[in-house]
Amino acid sequence: MGTPSHHAPLAERVEALVGAGGPVPIVAAGDPVLRRPAEPYDGQLGPALLARFVEALRLTMHAAPGVGLAAPQVGVGLRIAVIEDPATVPEEVRTARARVPVPFRVLVNPVYTPVGGDRAAFYEGCLSVPGWQAVVARPVSVRLTGLDERGRPLDEVVTGWPARIAQHETDHLDGTLYVDRAEPRSLASHQAVAERWAQPTAERAAAALGFDLP
Repeated sequence: MGTPSHHAPLAERVEALVGAGGPVPIVAAGDPVLRRPAEPYDGQLGPALLARFVEALRLTMHAAPGVGLAAPQVGVGLRIAVIEDPATVPEEVRTARARVPVPFRVLVNPVYTPVGGDRAAFYEGCLSVPGWQAVVARPVSVRLTGLDERGRPLDEVVTGWPARIAQHETDHLDGTLYVDRAEPRSLASHQAVAERWAQPTAERAAAALGFDLP
C-alpha cells in the first residue's frame, strides 16, 4: 500500500496509517513534518480513531524502543504525544538524573513553562535522529499544562527526568528537535556514548570534548 497523500483529509490519512495495527514507521529528521508546528487537537480524529492512533503511538514507542513519541514523528501534524518510562536503570543513574518511573500517559495540546532557574544537562537522543546523542541543558522542573486523551485538564509540575521527557516531546509539537537545543561539541554516536560517556552525568564528556555545563 502506498503512503497516503498529505492532501487527503487528516482522518483518512490517520486511518490508513493505523489500519494494519501494530507499530507504524517513524519519520526521520529531514522530513518537513518535524519542522512545522503541529495543529492543536480539537476532535479531528473522533474518539474511536483517536484511541486507535494513541495505541499505534504506544506500540511504536515500545517497539523502537523509546520513552516518548510525538505525533509528528509518525508523520501526523497534531499536538498529541505519548510518554512512558519504566526507568530500568542502575541506582546511580536514577539518583544522578532524578529518573523515576513514568506510567503510560497521553499528552494532548501540551505546553510547558520552566519553574525556577535550575537547569541540568545530560545526553539525550531521539527516535527521529537515529544513531546519535548530544548533551542538552533543560530546566529541572516545568509546569505542564494541556489535556489527556479524554479531554480532562492537565496542570502539574514535573521534575527531573520526567520533566526532560515532557519537554522533549512537547518540543516536537513545536517543530523543534533536541539537536536545536544541544551543545554541538557533545554530539556523539550511540556507540561512542556507550563506550566513553555512559557515566550518570555529563561532566567527563564536557571536560574531554570542551563544552560547558550549567
